[in-house]
Amino acid sequence: MLLANESLEPLAPGVCVIVSPQHTFNTDTILLAWFSSPRHKDRCADLGTGCAAIPLIWHARFAPQHIFAVELQDNAVDMARRSVAENGLQERVSLFQCDIRELAGAVPREMQELDLVACNPPYQAGGSGILNPDPSKQLARHEQACTLEDVCRAGARMLKFGGKFCLCQRPQRLCDVLCAMRAAGIEPKRLRFVQQTPQKPPSLFLVQGKKGANPGLCVEPVLFIEDGDGHFSPEMLEVYGSYKQGHFSKEGML
Repeated sequence: MLLANESLEPLAPGVCVIVSPQHTFNTDTILLAWFSSPRHKDRCADLGTGCAAIPLIWHARFAPQHIFAVELQDNAVDMARRSVAENGLQERVSLFQCDIRELAGAVPREMQELDLVACNPPYQAGGSGILNPDPSKQLARHEQACTLEDVCRAGARMLKFGGKFCLCQRPQRLCDVLCAMRAAGIEPKRLRFVQQTPQKPPSLFLVQGKKGANPGLCVEPVLFIEDGDGHFSPEMLEVYGSYKQGHFSKEGML
């Protein structure tokens, strides 16, 4: 059942997610879900899941063994739970309402020894940027409820040795992310920048680390959102896959 100001958005054939002005998803979300690419046998988790778009995309495109979705905010947890039920995935996706900072100290048994953990964290460091008047958006965009260090420590505690940790962030926070990952015992292994066009600077990066791995970072080719004619690039169309193309305007994607 949809509440006021909510709507259903398609993610793939037969899979949809409930969104609202406070809790929705964008191209960053889709890129992180694609970049992390869980395997069929994987047990994985999405930290700060919001409306649960990433777990539902994972299920639709990769069908991992089990997905844990972690969220703090009451209204987001309620939406995510209804989205999971709407798609009949109660046996494949488990919702946990808890503070990521708590997971950095103690993780429930069922969420230990995971193969993959992903997070689309708040982009603004604590005390920076203009605060949105909406409390839900404040928590989603600013490090009020958790920091990058909290996220990385939680991911490290949840992962098995050799497990993968994936995250997206703004380029100005690249050093913060790499340092936080290494400090938590997650070695950065893959890095990819995202640009709207070749003429513009990167607006996002995607990074993957492995718990307990040896040093050695591979910087992958830039992912361009648009081709030279102002249309989605061939790779971006591949990323979208079966998603509804044109759902986002190019100006508002990143």
